[in-house]
Amino acid sequence: MGDVRLLGAGDIRDIAGDLGVRPTKRLGQNFVVEQGTVRRIAALAAPRAGDVVLEVGPGLGSLTLALLEAAAGSDARLIAVEIDAALAAELPRTVADRAPGLADRVDVLAADALRVGEVEVGKPTVLAANLPYNVAVPVVLHLLAALPSLERGVVMVQAEVADRMCAGPGSRVYGAPSAKLAWFATARPAGVVPRSVFWPVPNVDSKLVSFTRHDPPPTAASRQEVFAVIDAAFGQRRKTLRAALAGWAGSPAEAERLLRAADVDPGARGESLGIADFARIAQARS
Repeated sequence: MGDVRLLGAGDIRDIAGDLGVRPTKRLGQNFVVEQGTVRRIAALAAPRAGDVVLEVGPGLGSLTLALLEAAAGSDARLIAVEIDAALAAELPRTVADRAPGLADRVDVLAADALRVGEVEVGKPTVLAANLPYNVAVPVVLHLLAALPSLERGVVMVQAEVADRMCAGPGSRVYGAPSAKLAWFATARPAGVVPRSVFWPVPNVDSKLVSFTRHDPPPTAASRQEVFAVIDAAFGQRRKTLRAALAGWAGSPAEAERLLRAADVDPGARGESLGIADFARIAQARS
């Protein structure tokens, strides 16, 4: 009933060849061809009873099958969102062939993950994805904003992006993506992925990031207002907040007034502030 035959490197190349698919840099396509890696991601996603797993960019189905294998002992379902129409059309056939007893648990949607919401995908609880490097952070932030039902997830991204996603205030790589993700969730490093598990082999390293949603900091300001402060603070790195927020506030003097009202040192830099600090600054203006 729940037997799943995962794809190997040869299987993936065969399916791609049959479809006439050549991985494109434009779509950030690097397919995982090593079964241990997709099983590792599926174990971190840990589908359990009642879960609906949202997979972004399933490609040829490597991770899709591993997620089904991990979900076999529960009633968890899977929604796969694939931007490449040819791959989206082929995925149900691959699932039916290699996991026939579980194929009815998978829905495939040909769509851009940056444009989907509850109307398209319902209320998934878990995100699992091998994300294209060029859109990884925008996709995660969009999905967390558009799908409040998402409770947790694991994503594979470029190592440098993973470091930024998990960084805290004071870190050399802490920036706007770090602060914005912290509004929604706690992100943690979840392991390193060697280049050799991909086809084609990318010229960058990859890492896994797991996250768990939490409540945003208490504030009367909206998320958009808080994110506007974050963008301004990091728009001119190495400048003091008094200078960096001058355009946002209307003048350096007004920026200083708002910062002091929020109990933030006007001489500090954005890299030293946590998400609660940005929320207080936004609230001081609202």
